[in-house]
Amino acid sequence: MFENLSNRLEAIYKNLKGRGKLKEADVDAALREIRIAFIEADVSLPVIKEFLEKVREKAVGHEVLKSLTPGHQMVKIVNDELKDLLGEEGAKLQMASNETTIVLMVGLQGSGKTTTAGKLARMLKKEGKKCMLVPADVYRPAAIDQLNVLGQDLEVDVFQAEGENDPVKICKNAVAEAARRMCQVAILDTAGRTQVDEDLMEEIRNIKKAVNPHEVLFVADSMMGQQAVDVARTFHEAVGIDGVVLTKMDGDARGGAALSIKTVTGKPIKYMGVGEKLEALEPFHPDRVASRILGKGDVLSLIEKAEEAYDLEEQAELEKKFKKNAFDLEDFRDQLKQVKKMGSLQQLVGMIPGASKLMKGVQVDDSVLVKTEAIIDSMTPVERSKQNLINGSRKRRIAAGSGTTVNDINKLLKQFAQMKKMMKKMSSGKFKGGMDLSQMMGGGRGFPPF
Repeated sequence: MFENLSNRLEAIYKNLKGRGKLKEADVDAALREIRIAFIEADVSLPVIKEFLEKVREKAVGHEVLKSLTPGHQMVKIVNDELKDLLGEEGAKLQMASNETTIVLMVGLQGSGKTTTAGKLARMLKKEGKKCMLVPADVYRPAAIDQLNVLGQDLEVDVFQAEGENDPVKICKNAVAEAARRMCQVAILDTAGRTQVDEDLMEEIRNIKKAVNPHEVLFVADSMMGQQAVDVARTFHEAVGIDGVVLTKMDGDARGGAALSIKTVTGKPIKYMGVGEKLEALEPFHPDRVASRILGKGDVLSLIEKAEEAYDLEEQAELEKKFKKNAFDLEDFRDQLKQVKKMGSLQQLVGMIPGASKLMKGVQVDDSVLVKTEAIIDSMTPVERSKQNLINGSRKRRIAAGSGTTVNDINKLLKQFAQMKKMMKKMSSGKFKGGMDLSQMMGGGRGFPPF
């Protein structure tokens, strides 16, 4: 979502290359471009002004370190200020020690509160915490049904109001029931509106007073830009929030909400939604997001995603197959399934340092994984293990069964052969980097990363 901002900042740094010191005129020119980039990203004007003043103060007259160019020096200054702008490092939920932790989810209708409640329950369950989901939106029956379905899928308790229509009483009864069941966390999904109104605020204030939550999380749709920031400020002034969850961060929003909301509300962004699946909720790390904005990738998040998706024992077995050159299309299909668990291809590429430069003009489409899986599924077990058997007639049968073309089959087999050669060299220690990233991604022709 920060692609346009990243491209603009990269252009600014290029203009500063080859100079021994950042002069005032150079800094002013760079700051004008940063201002335009931030305005295009829909960042709040007061936030832009404060940010530019801080950068200017640090940049003017700054001696360039021996190993750095002026462009790199500006990157460091902007990176430091971006991290400060995005908020404190690793802000986590305030967990109660000897009682049920109560998390109150608030926000406008359509911001993703209910789905985020489910995602949060999943995350906490993986950490070993017993959770209860509480449907307190009595005005939208679909929200109650949705939370029940999420609870069933996650195998998490969902409080049943049993005819009660008062949101305050529902929340009070739910908290008592969560304590009785020895749940460590109760997540209260409150009602929203299409816009802020006093009835909504009064209801949330009454719920807050009745249950005294440990955390009030405001759920904001990042696609709304500055409107999301304004609504967050209104909620904080009227109710008081402890943190923010930004949803739809995988979309094409310009990033203004992420860059403004902490400064405007004074409260940290704690989580961000990066997809529709229940696993698509991540802790918000300001330093990592700043790194993505500056085009430097996010290796730590990529490693964490890989560790969650991949089984170490399976990977050890796979490594043995690479060394023996026994890796086949069946194994490759299994790897594709693991990649799908990690998130969208575009998102993963954005986490690789320098990938945004190498991949310019290359379309990364998640549907290629589905397409490749379909091709492999249409093969017989023998064909998956012995690709040399796949002749013309077999290719036509596979293409008909997978809804693809013979040309698609040829491309897959060719790229798979290239990948096996590369993996063999890597496992033998002879690999010298003969393929660039765009080739490894299939040259943008519609096949997944190898």
